[in-house]
Amino acid sequence: MANTAYETIIGLEVHVQLATASKAFCGDDASFGGEPNTHVSAVSLGHPGTLPKANGRQIEFATRLGLALGCKINTHNAFDRKNYFYADLPKGYQITQDKAPICIGGSLSIKIGNTWKSIRIHHIHMEEDAGKSIHTMAPRHSFIDLNRAGVPLVEIVTEPDLRSGEEVDAFMTAMRQLVRYLEVSDGNMEQGSLRCDVNISIREQGATILNDRCEVKNVNSMKFARQAIDYEVRRQIGLVEAGGKVKQQTLNFDPNTGVTSPLREKEDAHDYRYFPEPDLPPVVLSNAYIDAIKAQLPILPEAIHQELVEKYQLSDYDANILSEEKATGLFFLDLVQHTNNFKAAANLTINRVLPWCQELKNSLAQFPLHPQQLAALIQLVEAGKLSNTAAYQNLFPAMLANPAQDPLALAEKLNLIQSSDGDFLQNIAAEVLTQFPDKVKEYQKGKKGLIGFFMGELMKRSKGKADPKVATGILETLLNQR
Repeated sequence: MANTAYETIIGLEVHVQLATASKAFCGDDASFGGEPNTHVSAVSLGHPGTLPKANGRQIEFATRLGLALGCKINTHNAFDRKNYFYADLPKGYQITQDKAPICIGGSLSIKIGNTWKSIRIHHIHMEEDAGKSIHTMAPRHSFIDLNRAGVPLVEIVTEPDLRSGEEVDAFMTAMRQLVRYLEVSDGNMEQGSLRCDVNISIREQGATILNDRCEVKNVNSMKFARQAIDYEVRRQIGLVEAGGKVKQQTLNFDPNTGVTSPLREKEDAHDYRYFPEPDLPPVVLSNAYIDAIKAQLPILPEAIHQELVEKYQLSDYDANILSEEKATGLFFLDLVQHTNNFKAAANLTINRVLPWCQELKNSLAQFPLHPQQLAALIQLVEAGKLSNTAAYQNLFPAMLANPAQDPLALAEKLNLIQSSDGDFLQNIAAEVLTQFPDKVKEYQKGKKGLIGFFMGELMKRSKGKADPKVATGILETLLNQR
C-alpha cells in the first residue's frame, strides 16, 4: 500500500534511436542487428585522425520531433564532447549537445484514465549511442559489440512532472506512438530504439523543494519501469523514515530480483568535462528550413483522437484503438468519406479489417478492399438488403476473396439478399405459427419473449433471407389476429 505521507517526483531522460540509414557522424549502417562488429568503420571505432560529419537526417528528424512537441527550435545549436570511459564507448567520449541543444521547452499530453495531463519538456538534444557490452556469454569475460556505437539518438529530458509508474507508462506509450506517427523511429523498446533513464525522488506531501534523486538507467520495458519505481520509492521512504538520507546515485534495476543496486555515485555535469566538439561546426537552421519541416508534419495522435470523438461521435475506447497507429487512423478517416454511418465504419475497421491484417501479418496498405467497397457493404446492411450476420460472416470474406467484384452483385450471386416480399414472408410466418400452436397460446397468454423463437424458425425457413424488421411485423400481426 502506498505511503500517502510522501509524494513521488519523477523526471525522465528518454532516448529515441532515429530511423536514419547511416550513423550520426559517419556512413556506417545504422540498422538493428547484423553480426557483431560488422556495422563499424575507422570513424565509429574512434581511430586517431578520423573526423565526424553531421547526419542531415538526424537534424531533420530532431527538428520534426521538436515541432510536434511544441518546442522552440534553436536555430544556432552545437555539438559537444561528453567525456567518460566505458568499455563500449570507443572514443572515450560521446558526441552530444550540452549548452546549445536543438530543441527547448515543449510538452507531451498523456492520458490517465479519463484525465489529460501535460508533461513539460525541458529540452531535446542530439547525440550518438554507445556500443553494447555482453556479460552473459562467458563466466569470466565480457564481449563488446560496437554495431550500435555511433547510432543517432535524440534525448528528451522532461521536467520532474511525473508522479507514478502509471504516468511514466502513459508518457512512454504516448512518445512511442508519436515517433511512429512522425516516422522518425520505430519506437521498438525490445530492440532498444526507445528506452529511458528514470530519475526518482520523494518529498513530504505539500513540500515544494526537490530532494536528491536516484537515476535508474536504461529501462526498456514499461513493466520493469513500474517495478523499479515501486521498489525505489519504498526504499527511499524506508531510508528517510529510518533517519537516513537518500544519496544521489546511478542505479541498475535487476528484473529477476525486483531490486535496484548502485552503479556509481550520480555525476553532475562538471564530472563529464563537457567541452565544444572541435571537429563539428555549429548547426545553423534557417526559418525557411524549419517552416518546410513544419508544413510536412502529419496529423498527430491527439488531434486524430479528438476528431474521432468530437466529429465522428465515437467512444473513447474506439477512438483509442483507431488512433493507436497512424495508418489505422488515416484508414478510418478515408472510409468515413464514403459513409455517414461512423459507428458501423469503426466496428468494421476494428472487428474485421484489423484482425485480418494481424492474422496474416499484413499492413493496412496490403488490405485488398477499397474504402468505397467497405462503404457499400455498410450501405447494404443499412438499406435492409443484408443482415449483419450475412454481411460480416458471409459477404465480407467473399469480398476479400473476390476484391474486384461489386459487393451488391456478389451478395446476389451468393443469394444473401434479404427478402422483404410481404406475401413470401406471410406464407412462411403462417406455416411457423401453424406448426407450433402451443407456443402461440403461450405467447397470447403473455409470454411475449417467444417472438424470438418464432423469428428463429422463420429465418431458418427463409434461409436467413428474411428482413428481420418486416418479418417481425408480420409475425406480430398474425399472432394478434389469432
